Amino acid sequence: MNSPATIELKNFKINTQIGLFGLGEIAPKEHLLDLTLSIDPKYVLIEQDGMQHVFDYDPLIADIERLASDCHYETQERLLTCIAQACASYDQINSVEIFLRKSPLKNGSGSLGLRIMLDKQVLNKKS
Repeated sequence: MNSPATIELKNFKINTQIGLFGLGEIAPKEHLLDLTLSIDPKYVLIEQDGMQHVFDYDPLIADIERLASDCHYETQERLLTCIAQACASYDQINSVEIFLRKSPLKNGSGSLGLRIMLDKQVLNKKS
């Protein structure tokens, strides 16, 4: 078995609305996403330069941006599930780690988030 290669997206600020907030409650100012994709090293260690030899992550980023702005989500869990389903639609992705968080949490500080790691078997069930 080959050792996996990873593609990492860190601190990606997504434009989304998540949560239900009562009068006087403070909504988070930002939602950040970390995404680690495990792929076959053949998409990283290439003999010649060219997009046809690598995993093009730009369409996945566009999918995530679209999902994030599609609607108002009540929960982070739902958006995280939608992102996992988007990842599952790419055959090149063998596993994924998703970390979605919002901040600030209270008193202008802190963050609160969800992290999930899904392998190919679970991803195949999500697509």
